[in-house]
Amino acid sequence: MTKGGWVYIMADRYRGAMYVGVTADLVRRVQQHREGTGSDHVAEYGLTRIVYAERFEEILPAIAREKTFKRWRRDWKFALIEADNPDWRDLWDDWFPPHRLQE
Repeated sequence: MTKGGWVYIMADRYRGAMYVGVTADLVRRVQQHREGTGSDHVAEYGLTRIVYAERFEEILPAIAREKTFKRWRRDWKFALIEADNPDWRDLWDDWFPPHRLQE
């Protein structure tokens, strides 16, 4: 059985530095990035905010989509993010609200 995958975009702020990645375990990977252990680029630029995520049933289409995103102009990535997340809020906070973590 093939494991699915995610394409995601990390950022430091609204329309700031970005990182496009692919993973089979999105929560684990974002945690790594937030802790500074996910990738040197993400750690160097402080990209701790996940602003976009797209799920795929299979990992190969996710990898292909990531490669496509990496060829895109910044403005195209901005438009993609802002279609669903116009304020570039950290989706981590939606998934794990601070009040839930304290319970």
